[in-house]
Amino acid sequence: MNQERLLAAAAIAAITLLGFFYFPGHTYLHQDTQIYVPILERLRDPSLFTQDPVALRPHVTYTIYDEVTLALARLFGGSIEIALKTQQLLSRAAGVLGVVLIAVRLGLSLRLALLVAAIVHLGATVSGPAVLTVEYEPVPRGFAVPLLLLALGLIAQEHWLAAEITACVALLYHPPTAFPFLAALGIFVLVHRQWRMLWPVAAAGGLLYALALAQPGLSEKQVLFGTVDPALEALQRMRAAYNWISLWSGEWVVQYVLLFAVAVAAWWRLRRLMPEELRLFLIVMPVWSLLTMPASYLLLEQMKWSMMPQFQPARATLFLVVLAQILGGICGLRAARERRWAEAALWLIPAFAIPVHTLVLRTLPPMDNLLAWKRTALVAALVALTAAASRFEKRTALWALALFVPFVAIPLAGEVRNYPTIHNPQVDELAAWAKASTPRDAVFLFPDAARSLQPGIFRARALRSLYVDWKGGGQVNLLKQFADEWWKRWQRFVPAKFERPEFELYRQAGIDFIVLDAQRRLEGREAAFENSRFVAYAVR
Repeated sequence: MNQERLLAAAAIAAITLLGFFYFPGHTYLHQDTQIYVPILERLRDPSLFTQDPVALRPHVTYTIYDEVTLALARLFGGSIEIALKTQQLLSRAAGVLGVVLIAVRLGLSLRLALLVAAIVHLGATVSGPAVLTVEYEPVPRGFAVPLLLLALGLIAQEHWLAAEITACVALLYHPPTAFPFLAALGIFVLVHRQWRMLWPVAAAGGLLYALALAQPGLSEKQVLFGTVDPALEALQRMRAAYNWISLWSGEWVVQYVLLFAVAVAAWWRLRRLMPEELRLFLIVMPVWSLLTMPASYLLLEQMKWSMMPQFQPARATLFLVVLAQILGGICGLRAARERRWAEAALWLIPAFAIPVHTLVLRTLPPMDNLLAWKRTALVAALVALTAAASRFEKRTALWALALFVPFVAIPLAGEVRNYPTIHNPQVDELAAWAKASTPRDAVFLFPDAARSLQPGIFRARALRSLYVDWKGGGQVNLLKQFADEWWKRWQRFVPAKFERPEFELYRQAGIDFIVLDAQRRLEGREAAFENSRFVAYAVR
């Protein structure tokens, strides 16, 4: 038994590290951390970002993300990056353990349970709501989802108090993500009249409220009970389309209905193996997740409730994907173990098609799409390898291949690239110069950057304010005043086609430096900084 536990611990660590460093991978200052990091830096040092509209409006009021990260940063010598990545690694490992605990409870051996956990942690892009099952960035949702998987695993093993505490930590990190779990908990409490089970949730809610009251640096409160006016709606539909169901592609709605069917069919097949509590959670969560789509359409697009773009209920569809992978994977491995090969393939194909093709229905692509057929062949090979490892699980070499090959084969053979490379030495050089050679309250603008993510990297590395950037506009779904200000700034200084700098207008707006592509170097004007990619000019 000790050897098995050591094997499990080693495999969980390996899955976590392979997933972090190789596939699906991790990023930093690539997407939402471009917003979170300046907010965290300003909460730590209010003298920073005094002119930056993104950092001046922290939206971390209802979360412990900022408190935990800043506390860990103090522990790690002041590095917010290390603090965030530490949380990311630990939470991913917690998610792997959670899936293992569920699969073992539903009749799989420890080795096969690890196979299921590996499949789930290949990750998936949940298009439409624009969310990931395994977040690349160290953001609140990326910590909450794996903690909820651990909570489900603890329920499977009948460790109720530990499960509730774990779920409450997920709630404190990202309340909207925890709601499907809390809905199932509420139904269980009502059915069984176990009112005492509510005290951890009540305590977490009280802590969240106390932290919100003590939140420093608030310059604009999130309006929870109001309506989205036509101007804000138009802006949100342009900049945050993922909240508006009517803008989703129809194939994504079909995908989530299909995965709901897979999750429910697998739940039905496994229901007699589940303790009563787990059985309830594993049916309520997918039902809740599916219903968030029509609920979001009604509450946001028809009633215009201002809380909905902030709460983003339809992002709960990620649980349809995760539970279809977990329960379908368990059913597939059980069928393979008993030599029911056709049934095993039917269960396992969706589980592997999600990280490889993203859309399950793309498993049968058009005849002329060679890359798609290559990926379909890869799905078939991974299904066959996993089924064989399930049937002959005592063969350690075969099991190890099935466990680790997908992490390597999907990006190499399948040519799956989850995110582009956007970091480069030149933007780091620019940021280092700005941090060392410009005043703390200096304001920068990248007028020819359009929708590039380079300005957001610069802001976080240089600890200098940006007048406006595309990524920062992601907060238009959270803050009305910010949305108005961001749109005015964007329209004024970042046109669709940049022609020439307007230094007098920049000066009037309070901008201190502009940064242009090096190919736009200005004749007759001395650069404050330049390298092979960027050239910066003082405005004043």
